[in-house]
Formats: sequence, structure tokens, C-alpha cells
Amino acid sequence: MQSYKQDFIEFMVESGVLRFGDFTLKSGRKSPFFMNAGGYVTGRQLGRLGRFYAEAIHEQFGDDFDVLFGPAYKGIPLSVATVIAYEELYGKQIRYCANRKEVKDHGDTGILLGSSLQDGDRVVIIEDVTTSGKSIEETYPILKAQADVDIVGLMVSLNRMEVGPSGTMTAMDEITETYGFPTTAIVTMAEVLEHLYNRPCGGQIVVDDTLKAAIDAYYEQYGVKN
Repeated sequence: MQSYKQDFIEFMVESGVLRFGDFTLKSGRKSPFFMNAGGYVTGRQLGRLGRFYAEAIHEQFGDDFDVLFGPAYKGIPLSVATVIAYEELYGKQIRYCANRKEVKDHGDTGILLGSSLQDGDRVVIIEDVTTSGKSIEETYPILKAQADVDIVGLMVSLNRMEVGPSGTMTAMDEITETYGFPTTAIVTMAEVLEHLYNRPCGGQIVVDDTLKAAIDAYYEQYGVKN
């Protein structure tokens, strides 16, 4: 596993963004882990987060893209932090773009924030996590309505690796099958477990045998069946 992935896993835990316990997800599923990117609130945290995303995007998609699109609301700070980091790390000027939840009819009108979109723009979508694929269902038509853009791919911070609505593949794989662009993550939940299981993080064992058994049971129910 690349060192930036290991650092990112510890960063999520230390920032209180990735937590373990008993949680009820928006889907109604009872989960032993929960990830909330809204927990990144300081300048230092957002700066580091942008660099992690930039490294992952550079590794997975390269530099041949023009726009980083962050769906409202959590995608907005993610896209801003990452385009700043991309310029710092790779010297590449990427435009940021995001959407509003409601169309603005005065001043800076329209549904977009940041850069406008032009025909032929190559776009990477950035999100925190994808569980059901519903956000892309909303985002994709917004992008295509603005211009004839080419979507290079989707980058999220954590791939939860859960079965999607079809019941046969992960939500990330369903997005690829439905829309035709690749999806990837800075880390997968399998990588999180590989790195944290019975290993100290911040001076304590975060994933012990009991928690590992609970996570394994969760994937028995909600993971993809081979």
C-alpha cells in the first residue's frame, strides 16, 4: 500500500472523520463504521485533505483534465482545496466548478459556482463517499446540461465497498456501468482494515478483534457476493 494511503487512513481517524461504533446510515443500514467529511474544519486539515486528493487523482487519472467538479454541498470545499493542492504539487492549473442546489436568478446567475463549463472540457468529479450512487444520478445531468463535457472519472475519499441498489455489484461499479466513466477512491475499506487491524493509531488500537468481527459481519450482509 502506498505511503500516502497509510497516512490518509490515519488522518481520517485522527480528524474524527472515520469513526467506529454503531451508526445508522441514511440508507437505514446499521453500520459499525461511519465516515463524515464534514469533520474537516481547520485550515491545516483542509490543506492536507486537498493534497491527499491531488495525489490520488494524479496517480489514477493523470494530468489530462481541465475541471474538478464538486457536487453541492460537501464537494464544494473538496474541489477548492484540491485545485489549490494540485497547483502546488504538480504546477497544473485546474479550474474548480460546483453546483448550487437552487438556480440563482440575480447577480452571479445560474446553477454553477466557480468556472463555467465549455464543450470539450475534461472533468473529474470529486466527492467524499458514495454509498448508493444517488448523488451522481443528480450530478451527471447537471454537467451534461451545461456543456458537452467529457467526464474523466469520479474520485471519492473512501470506497465503502458495499453492494449498490442492483444487489449484484458495488455502488462505485454500478456508476461505471451506468455512466461509462471509471470510479476510484483514495482508499478502500479493505485497505483501511488492512492498515488499522490490531495496529496502533494515535496511541491506541482502533480496530480490534471484536470490531473486526462486526465489520466482517456487516460485509456478509451488505458486501458483494462472489
